[in-house]
Amino acid sequence: MNKLTRILTVVVTCLAVGYFSSLVTQSSIETWFPTLIKPSFNPPSWVFAPVWTMLYIMMGIAAGLVWNRIDSEKEAVRKALIFFAIQLALNALWSYLFFGLKNPLLALIEIVLLWLMIYETYIKFAKIDKIAGYLFIPYLAWVSFATVLNASIWWLNK
Repeated sequence: MNKLTRILTVVVTCLAVGYFSSLVTQSSIETWFPTLIKPSFNPPSWVFAPVWTMLYIMMGIAAGLVWNRIDSEKEAVRKALIFFAIQLALNALWSYLFFGLKNPLLALIEIVLLWLMIYETYIKFAKIDKIAGYLFIPYLAWVSFATVLNASIWWLNK
């Protein structure tokens, strides 16, 4: 498999995870979420879809670049991609916990674990491919913001 095929495979996978996560989110965005008290820094709802789309594309490119190094750094790439898969699963789980179960506290606990897995994935990716590491920085920053937002929503609505 060539580099471009690997990148496209992971980008499509990430976008699919994002799409299925959005299915859980949709009904709550229209019903439950508007009833919550939100902090003043809560972005408008229309911001989330384009931001997440770009983040999923960037993380897919990053993982594809790392996967492309499998022949020269087999063990490091294998470990990095395991962390990547775990963080991607946790990313999807957050939507289910927050919007599906309507449980901001459980989602808050989970997003801290997600952040740690993203950070560890970033560290592992950066050691294998610097560009892959750089591509993870906006994701890490956004989930940092999302963690503060999640905590604020929980606090304001407890």
